Amino acid sequence: MEENVRAGRCVVAVDGPSGSGKSTVSRRLAAGIDARYLDTGAMYRAVTWAVLRSGVDLTDAESVAKVAAEADLRIGTDPQGYGVTVDGVSVDREIRGPEVTAAVSAVAAVPAVRALLVARQRELIEQAGRIVVEGRDIGPVVAPDADLKVYLTASAEARAQRRSAEDATDVAATAADLARRDRLDSTRKADPLQQAADAVVLDTTELGIDEVVDRLRSLLTERGVA
Repeated sequence: MEENVRAGRCVVAVDGPSGSGKSTVSRRLAAGIDARYLDTGAMYRAVTWAVLRSGVDLTDAESVAKVAAEADLRIGTDPQGYGVTVDGVSVDREIRGPEVTAAVSAVAAVPAVRALLVARQRELIEQAGRIVVEGRDIGPVVAPDADLKVYLTASAEARAQRRSAEDATDVAATAADLARRDRLDSTRKADPLQQAADAVVLDTTELGIDEVVDRLRSLLTERGVA
């Protein structure tokens, strides 16, 4: 049984900034190739929710790391409907709120938090066997041996329009927040947002979701791991 699971292994690493289409593309690709799906950003958001709930100072790295280590974080890997809980509490809606969004880059920059979650992400990848993983450091850090590494990008305008439509927020305010998060995520010392050297880069500005998914499936077929 283990031989069959190993033979069917396929790890796809999808990185890129917010609004580039990572989540929708990754979920659809996972469903299309009968794989699991892991949203690593949701894990950082869940830890951020726990930190905010605890009331510790976001600039106190030691305290933030302690909260992260003590939180019972669980995340599903079903592309059709994963769920996130912290200490038995469902936080799917809460982690997408403005308070968590404003704080997640600061929490994700704490090296001890990243080390903790990267270790957990690697466990989930190993357990799944076939999985599409999305985030900001998957190809370079979390799964450097992935069968396919993809870096999705899009123009700042397109990204802001997409995220604004999703969150029903002002486009200008959304653009400013995305620029803020890009700056923080790209300049943090621990595992900054970056493109893996061997990643396939796709600019999704003018591409539909189905077009992007089809391109990735073609790449997997060419590599014999679809």
